[in-house]
Amino acid sequence: MRLPKNVAVAAGALTLALVSLSAQRGASEHWVGTWATGAAWRPSAQASVASAPPVVPQPSAPQPAVPAPPANPAAAPRPVQFNNQTLRQIVHTSIGGSRVRIVLSNVFGTAPLAVGAASVALRDTDAALVATTSRPLTFSTRPSITIPAGAIVVSDPVPLTVPALADLAIDLFLPGDSEAWPSTLTVHNTGLQTNYVSPPGNHAGRVFTPVATATSWFLLARVEVVAPASSAAVVTLGDSITDGTRSTADANRRWPDALARRLQAQPATRRLSVLNLGIGGNRLLNEGAPNFGINALARFDRDVLAQPGVAYVIVLEGINDIGMSARTGPSPSAEDLIAAHRQLVDRAHMKGLKIFGGTLTPFEGAAYFTPEGEAKRQAVNEWVRTSKVYDAVADFDAALRDPQHPTRVLAAYDSGDHLHPSDAGYTAMADVINLGWFK
Repeated sequence: MRLPKNVAVAAGALTLALVSLSAQRGASEHWVGTWATGAAWRPSAQASVASAPPVVPQPSAPQPAVPAPPANPAAAPRPVQFNNQTLRQIVHTSIGGSRVRIVLSNVFGTAPLAVGAASVALRDTDAALVATTSRPLTFSTRPSITIPAGAIVVSDPVPLTVPALADLAIDLFLPGDSEAWPSTLTVHNTGLQTNYVSPPGNHAGRVFTPVATATSWFLLARVEVVAPASSAAVVTLGDSITDGTRSTADANRRWPDALARRLQAQPATRRLSVLNLGIGGNRLLNEGAPNFGINALARFDRDVLAQPGVAYVIVLEGINDIGMSARTGPSPSAEDLIAAHRQLVDRAHMKGLKIFGGTLTPFEGAAYFTPEGEAKRQAVNEWVRTSKVYDAVADFDAALRDPQHPTRVLAAYDSGDHLHPSDAGYTAMADVINLGWFK
């Protein structure tokens, strides 16, 4: 039915007024990331998850320091694709807010990627949602979007009271079939969080019985909330030790998680979020396997400087440059690593951020330990502690080392591979961070 001309004009004016009001509101709101993750990529496979066994091979199981070919290639974890299915992915917030939006990433995709529907809700338990909290998400006011290769997209905000230190469930309906998907998937490999895959169809915001699970995060880059103007983000940039490798799955026991809990426990620091941009296997200067992500210097702009509300950065990078490069070559010198750290500090300071350096933790007994590598670690740590280039120092080495054998992790803090801390070790790392830096 065609509206009378004067009614149509009035309706159009009202629409423009609402759009203008929404734009003004968005411009005045203070958005801060409450959760984020670093992106890497996985090659795609011909088989889809729908035809997989009930549980998808877990791509983020603890990996050796230097990955070796599997003894039985047929039993190796398969790369993952999805076929007309909904992913329900669980993330743990650091600060709360009154409105929420999500950021999706296809930065490593080689073709456009269609998202047919999306939603966000508070998670109850497992794949269940808290009743009445599910909110459908739109992108540029549309219920679906196609993300170009190499791009990110931001959802429109929705009203939802998001508590601090709570679980959110983010649903993405991916209508494409396996053959139409790109040859790489943007993924965070070591999620250490059980996520759920639906039967075929759009189940965004609805009850479904999962047909598979995975412990990686797919296509997710960030969750943002509207927070008070004094709120800010602390970005933790690092490798598997920041990523939380070998910590307890589904328990949020990484050291950035423990830091977030410390910040929330103090009234003076509750305004601060913690964004974990650790990627297992990551290096300062070069790359290893695809799921290790690009080097820290290359990802610094996207993973640190582009985070909304970022004010502080904590860096723990370099042990993989020392250990992995000793096997794959060429191995950077301590001076090379120090120069890379200086670059990170300069780039943070150019944007007005405070940046704190973490000392490299002990690794004698790890698969890639060498005496030459230990000498480099000591040299880098001496520079981090004494150069005063970083705004302050988090002495993770001192927190974890065995006083009787300081090149080794204390047994009580060792997960068993002599490189990654246990849950108690990750807590000890968070405990050495001076909360006075943020007050």
